[in-house]
Amino acid sequence: MEIIQIIQIATAIGLIIVILLQNKGTGLGGAFGGGNNVYLTKRGLEKKLFVATIVLASIFLLVSLAIIIL
Repeated sequence: MEIIQIIQIATAIGLIIVILLQNKGTGLGGAFGGGNNVYLTKRGLEKKLFVATIVLASIFLLVSLAIIIL
């Protein structure tokens, strides 16, 4: 049980770091359609961070469900 909790904490910390690294540099106006930013495909490091976010979030969800079941 302790190992599962350690995995959950490590996953949470990794998820926080990956999310914080995804800085697009847009202000509040970009959230409401301001600016002339055209969405382009993700490439390079941005794509790897995106995939890492999905993987870490999935692992976090599965570990959380495992803790509830156990």
